[in-house]
Amino acid sequence: MIEVLTAAEMRDMERAAIDSGQVSGFELMERAGRGVVDAIFAHWPEMAQNPRRAAVFCGPGNNGGDGFVVARLLQGWGWQVRVWMIGRPDALPTDARRNCEAWQQVGQILPCGAADDPEGDLAAVGALMDGFDPDLVVDGLFGTGLVRPVNGALAELIAAYMQGGARRVVAIDIPSGLCSDSGRVL
Repeated sequence: MIEVLTAAEMRDMERAAIDSGQVSGFELMERAGRGVVDAIFAHWPEMAQNPRRAAVFCGPGNNGGDGFVVARLLQGWGWQVRVWMIGRPDALPTDARRNCEAWQQVGQILPCGAADDPEGDLAAVGALMDGFDPDLVVDGLFGTGLVRPVNGALAELIAAYMQGGARRVVAIDIPSGLCSDSGRVL
């Protein structure tokens, strides 16, 4: 039997591991990002053979921090990586901000909206890619902590990158816009 944890149970386990001194939140984030890259290459071995292009969408929380790790690791594999972020780097939680800063040492962050106005203007969704045709899209927008609906331009953005055609899409933790406890669309 595979045990499935609720979002609260997972947060409690992570907090207990951090509080015990076994691991830092920063190290958990690094492990998560490494696990995502390992899963990408295990599922699509051909992607590890030659450098590709990746679009990584990072949100305003720890899921975004995981996304910065994935971006940095893929770039280390020789990939061309573009990172878009909702919100401001200085508003990220501490560990996510550290990973954002690590990414900023090797790449830039392109804005795609404000965290406090998720239904606000994200510009033309298609224009965000600006001619960049990624082989892989990484969804690091919202993870297990999302409890509100995703609407408006942000919902359009998510729908746009999920319609990838030949493009492959990977979500960190869970696809943005789904409830992690029930799987229902928020």
